[in-house]
Amino acid sequence: MIRSAIVVGNGVVALNVALALQRRGTQVTIVAPDAPWRGASWGNAGHIAVEQVEPLASLATVKSVPRRLFWRGGALALPPRASGAWLPFTLRLLRASAPARFARGKAALSAMLADAIPAWRRVLADAGAAHLLRVDGHYVVWETPESAARGRAAWLAADTGIATVRAATPDELARLAALSSAPIAGAVRFEGSGQITDTAALGDLLATRFVAAGGAMVHGRARSIVERDGRAHVALDEGAPLDADVAVVAAGAASAPLVAPSGLRAPLVAERGYHIEGDPGDWPADQPPVVFEDRSMIVTRFAGRLRAASIVEFARVDTPADPRKWARLRAHVAALGLPLREPIAPWMGARPTLPDYLPAIGRRGAVAYAFGHQHLGLTLSATSGEALAALLHDETPAYDLKPFDLSRFR
Repeated sequence: MIRSAIVVGNGVVALNVALALQRRGTQVTIVAPDAPWRGASWGNAGHIAVEQVEPLASLATVKSVPRRLFWRGGALALPPRASGAWLPFTLRLLRASAPARFARGKAALSAMLADAIPAWRRVLADAGAAHLLRVDGHYVVWETPESAARGRAAWLAADTGIATVRAATPDELARLAALSSAPIAGAVRFEGSGQITDTAALGDLLATRFVAAGGAMVHGRARSIVERDGRAHVALDEGAPLDADVAVVAAGAASAPLVAPSGLRAPLVAERGYHIEGDPGDWPADQPPVVFEDRSMIVTRFAGRLRAASIVEFARVDTPADPRKWARLRAHVAALGLPLREPIAPWMGARPTLPDYLPAIGRRGAVAYAFGHQHLGLTLSATSGEALAALLHDETPAYDLKPFDLSRFR
């Protein structure tokens, strides 16, 4: 029985872990150095991407790298000054892309994604906020007949898990064409995927729910976590140390050094994403997310704002943001004639990514962990929280957690 827990981190994964433990009667303290719900938890596209069952650690991804490079107009940035971070990661990714490892990763990720939307429904129903999840699918569009033919054929042949995909109808194409002044040559409609309608409201809800259920928030940075006498001891940069039955590391891209003293290796890289957002103009409030695949950009309407998100930049967490990435996004928005109105606010955040593009979820003694969700942090956070809480309370999780154990990096 886990009577007390310290959760290190306060993003979407950490909050879901904390809430799932509370529902099982555990007294939980969250330790984090900043305000809740910042970073990649807040700055993502809001997309519940249950269709992304194929890990990005794949031979297909590796083959696509040259045409996706930022300097060639793509969305993949490998800054030379950050080569010390991304080069070792790239070599590990190549090993993880072997067909047998890819197949195992796909099976594991598919099982998680099948529970993603049901888990979010349970979390939001418990909080009385079911309206924050809309399961209305999304669109992928192309701007030329050639890219439309290639893209449509690829998606119609792809494994998309519990989501389905079909060619957009003439009425849907007309509505999509009305969103942009650029020509739309083709589109597909995904059904079964979802969207968080207001990420800011969701963050406030989860944090408020945690405190209302008796949770404690400690403002501070965890310096180290060690196990002594079967309990977890968390030392902070300032203030008295904390101890509990278990400490859960859910600190995103900052997680690796916190699990290292337990003999756990986590070869994380900061996979940084960028967005710009502003007034939505006449973009319909009920419009599902739209992926402009020729530009590797997703556009999502939230309450009172429109967000355009893109870029995969491998760098260190503390590397300054690159203004050229926001300029690229502004250029895409302008070229498409999207109704993104000033004032436009830029954002950059780090996705915590492991070389096989699977999250890390598991336990070693009094130290547990849930991080490394890459592009799927929002998508998988609710089911990750439930699965880890079940493991810690000797229950059977909804799917096998062995593929997500950090022992895979020994």
